[in-house]
Amino acid sequence: MRSIIFLALLLTSFASQAQTEAITLDDIWRNYTFSGEGVSGFNFLLDGRSYARLENNAVVRYDLKTGQRSAVIVSGQDLPKATGFSGKIDDYHFSADESKLLLSNQSEPLFRRSSQAYFFVYDLKDQRLTPVFPEKKHRLATLDPTGQRVAFVVDNDVWIKELSSGELTRVTDDGAVNKIINGAADWVYEEEFSFSAAIHWSPDGDYLAYLKFDETKVPEFTYTDFHGELYPEYNTFKYPKVGMENSTVSLHAFHLPTGKTRDLLTVNTSPEDEWHYLPRVQWTTKSDGLTAQRMNRHQSKLELLLFNPSTGAQRTLLTEEDKYYLDVHDDLTFLPGGEGFIWASEAAGYNHLYLYPMDGGPKQQLTSGNWDVTKFYGTHEGRIYFQAAKESPLRREVYTKSLKGRDLPRPLAAMAGVNEAQFSGTFDYFVLSHSTINQPTTVTVMDNAGEPVRKIIDNMDLRKKLTRHGVQPVEFFTFTTEKGHTLNGYLLKPAQAPAGRKHPLLMHVYGGPGSQQVLDNWRGQNMLWFQMLVQHGFAVAVVDNRGTGARGADFKKDTYLTLGKQETEDQVAAARYLGGLDFIDKDKIGIFGWSYGGFMALHGILQGNDVFAAAISVAPVTNWKWYDSIYTERYMRTYAENEKGYDENSPIHYADRLKGDLLLVHGMGDDNVHFQHTAEMANALIANNKQFDTYFYPNRNHGIYGGLTRLHLYTKMTNFLLEKIGPEAPARQATLQIVPGDN
Repeated sequence: MRSIIFLALLLTSFASQAQTEAITLDDIWRNYTFSGEGVSGFNFLLDGRSYARLENNAVVRYDLKTGQRSAVIVSGQDLPKATGFSGKIDDYHFSADESKLLLSNQSEPLFRRSSQAYFFVYDLKDQRLTPVFPEKKHRLATLDPTGQRVAFVVDNDVWIKELSSGELTRVTDDGAVNKIINGAADWVYEEEFSFSAAIHWSPDGDYLAYLKFDETKVPEFTYTDFHGELYPEYNTFKYPKVGMENSTVSLHAFHLPTGKTRDLLTVNTSPEDEWHYLPRVQWTTKSDGLTAQRMNRHQSKLELLLFNPSTGAQRTLLTEEDKYYLDVHDDLTFLPGGEGFIWASEAAGYNHLYLYPMDGGPKQQLTSGNWDVTKFYGTHEGRIYFQAAKESPLRREVYTKSLKGRDLPRPLAAMAGVNEAQFSGTFDYFVLSHSTINQPTTVTVMDNAGEPVRKIIDNMDLRKKLTRHGVQPVEFFTFTTEKGHTLNGYLLKPAQAPAGRKHPLLMHVYGGPGSQQVLDNWRGQNMLWFQMLVQHGFAVAVVDNRGTGARGADFKKDTYLTLGKQETEDQVAAARYLGGLDFIDKDKIGIFGWSYGGFMALHGILQGNDVFAAAISVAPVTNWKWYDSIYTERYMRTYAENEKGYDENSPIHYADRLKGDLLLVHGMGDDNVHFQHTAEMANALIANNKQFDTYFYPNRNHGIYGGLTRLHLYTKMTNFLLEKIGPEAPARQATLQIVPGDN
């Protein structure tokens, strides 16, 4: 209660003195006052000069150049309820010829990228709505390229529906919960290889390729939800932790004309099998060419395989190896005519694009330099289009260059900040999203010469709100650590601070492999919370440590086998550097992080106990041996192979070093970083008689959201910071230790 009253007094004091409107937690997390405008459900149409978007429960067509609405393609409220459609369109996808729409309805999430819903196909010509499988919710409904059939997954089996006749074909019949999954990814593939759909139509619609996951031997994990019943609900699913069994995964191709399935490839978990994962499946431009990527368990070797589904013949298109690890990506594009494909690789030390011939001849490097290609958009009429951090790791530009020439990349969008593009199918136009860390996103239609045609969104209302609320500019900085590593950061300072006043500092950290927080783009809700803290006298800083992205492979992979070591060294060095600035109170430095950042916040308060006075750790990993196999082993190998690397870089082993104030937060329904991590951290702190605060959130997953959950959490975190290291908080003292036997 004391901290809440303290916060209320500060809010009242500030509001009475300020000339601008105070930012409040209600503004950020209840009313979402600072949420910017976006383009929901945006899709270019085939003509390249119009687009569709989902707005007000309708799919609407717009003219790209004029912005005029040209048609309401379908409205959810007008669709017949007799089919089982509830009236709300959750999402939509066009068939290849745009004659049909696949609509989802009553969607509910499963895990991070998966959901289930009722799906419907709407025929634009006869305005008929056809339910795909009305008996129960299903997953991953996908129209074939002809628009005549739809494949989907229900109860872990793959089905196909013929739309004209309504005939159902059951492709698989062995699906079983926590045993066999057909056509959808298991939990760890979905989380770490970033896909849930494992069904893939061939270009002519004659074949449906799918993955089968046999997770019978994968250990189970259970978490508990509480819903006011006599007994709680237990959620049990397959979760492979470090060194444990993974699913045996196999690739199959179902031939619709004959109804026969060909088994193409299996990777299993036996020690003698070199290949362990199938992280990507993709058709070439022809139906006699299906590709699959397979990797070893260390994820240091990859093969791209080509299959003929009618004969089963297979050959290798490319092989890659890395002394550390390889990142799985989607930058694989097959050229029309089948003469070659484009592939992204870090083989030259930075991520660049390469042209490979299909016949196995020598590859050609398309981009080069000490900078990373960060997105590949595609190729059209002899040119490639991509995004890169060419000017600075803090920026992103959009470029084009000749596919086979030696010309330099030509910028299409290179304004300071971050530029992101979505190209039309004809590449005549693209929609440019641009922002900086101090300016919200604008969305503009551009022609293929990079000239603006029309602005779709300017977020002017949000900009006015930011000005009205006295938002302070973010400043970027660079410094060099004692060990000689140059790091990038950004800093927020309080406005009109009296000369000589020293301010408490909150450092925000994520820091995981390939991530990036110090980027010149609009940061959203968290940045507004930082701005609110600044209004209460804090400074806020973010520093990207070694291991983060857009600075080449060596910088990113420097943390291999020692996750947490280099990152902690860098964050402590950053705190020392910032604590030496004349307006920072070096005795009131806090650190806050979520997930990997929670892991880092713990390392900061424990290993940096002479620098950090307070820490907020949300949903932290506390020992990598309790996290999933694919992510952890990519960077750490197994615990059996790297026991020292695990133990020396796990926060639980440093619990005895706690001196400052610690707030531990976790969702009890976290399927990703299990509540186990925080429970074990609490056990270690208790064993060392270390006092700490903790907040837990029943039924909430890794994101800890829903209803007023975020408002509740950020109220606690704000109160904690104000009370422990705020401008009016007492000088830092060691945490009180109760000696056994004292009264």
